Amino acid sequence: MSIQTPTTNYRDLIERLPPDSALTLRNVSWEDYEGLLEGVGEAAGLRISYERGTLQIMTLSPEHESYTKIIERLVDLLSIRLRIKILFFGSATMKRERNERGSEPDACFYVQNADRIGKNQQIDFSKDPPPDIVVEVDVHHDSQDKFSIYAALGVPEIWRYDERALTIHHLKEGQYIEAESSLALPMLDARVLTDFLNRSQREDQYEILLAFENWLQRL
Repeated sequence: MSIQTPTTNYRDLIERLPPDSALTLRNVSWEDYEGLLEGVGEAAGLRISYERGTLQIMTLSPEHESYTKIIERLVDLLSIRLRIKILFFGSATMKRERNERGSEPDACFYVQNADRIGKNQQIDFSKDPPPDIVVEVDVHHDSQDKFSIYAALGVPEIWRYDERALTIHHLKEGQYIEAESSLALPMLDARVLTDFLNRSQREDQYEILLAFENWLQRL
């Protein structure tokens, strides 16, 4: 659903949105965008993005959140087993006023820049580096229109999962190019990640994690 006229009654609109729906508002000021973020915070089951006057609000389903959780747990297990420092910031709001863009990914990780972030609990994207990996899960929505936001924010890598396959995208000269393997975690490629995520259609999370742990032991 798209609304062309500006409105400031965002919270009422959000409360009426059903799960797995998207609302697009045009001609929204940066001040209104920041006011909405302050009002709702990083609410569970909600993703808000902004690009030069266009505001998009998406509500999520439990299925969507389940895929996100599996990805996070796989990366967490890899971090522990391979002793790779990875910092997790979930769906932290990434925004930069000078770019007039902001977004909330489904998950994000710091790998190469983990030491630069250190013990920080809050990320200031006006001075801190962007996450090394951003995750977008597309169950009933298409996140590809958010790629330009992430490019402007300098995110080097996106993982996108659409229930059929996970694709990996690297930022090159301002555009995302599909790649076979992760830049931040080169032991992971799109085929392997797809296989473990697609197991959720026949196995539970515990079984998937055990299988992934066995796979890690063979590296």
